[in-house]
Amino acid sequence: MGSKTKIIVLHMKEIIYTAVFAALGILLIVLLVVMFRAGGGPENTNTKKQYTPGIYTSSLMLNNTNLEVEVSVDESRINSIRFSNLDETVTAMFPLIQPAIEEIAEQVYETQSLDDITLPEDTPYTSQIILDAIRDAVEKAAVQ
Repeated sequence: MGSKTKIIVLHMKEIIYTAVFAALGILLIVLLVVMFRAGGGPENTNTKKQYTPGIYTSSLMLNNTNLEVEVSVDESRINSIRFSNLDETVTAMFPLIQPAIEEIAEQVYETQSLDDITLPEDTPYTSQIILDAIRDAVEKAAVQ
């Protein structure tokens, strides 16, 4: 019998190291391709200009009192929403108006959208009027 049998001994530790390094190498190559492909990358994901930067106002009427809702935007984000001429008499007559606009503003900051805003249960009608005023101001800021 003239067959020469060769026995190869592989250590399991070496096989595992080789597999891990091969997987890391493939992952690195995929990441490099994704990052450096033409037209891709994080700098091109949000370059669409949604708003003209500035401060826009919209008025609303509450009990014969004219209030101004002020919305500050930059090119792609709504930065702040507040009342610009809220005085003590209005807050005394409508004590929940300031918490209502703060709750709406917080939701708008998180979602950067005026859709699907949940209105506070204790002031649904006033909150809807405030939301409509915010919507008017944001429409003034929108790029045509």
